[in-house]
Amino acid sequence: MAKGPAVIGVLTEPPAPTWWMANRHKVLFVIGLLVGYWLGTHTADASPARPEPGPTAPAITHAPARGAHALVQVAA
Repeated sequence: MAKGPAVIGVLTEPPAPTWWMANRHKVLFVIGLLVGYWLGTHTADASPARPEPGPTAPAITHAPARGAHALVQVAA
């Protein structure tokens, strides 16, 4: 006659998680949002300590005419 199956272990339900274990992802998400908001509002428009000087003379907008068309004189 064959023996019945042997008991290897007993399954039990795990204990209920603590409040921190159940909600830590929400808490860390909110902290990350607050830190990101603070960094974005306090560093986005930071002006430099010493502003750079602007240009002092206007830039050349076109090159002088060169070539055969520049040598043509109009008779008066």
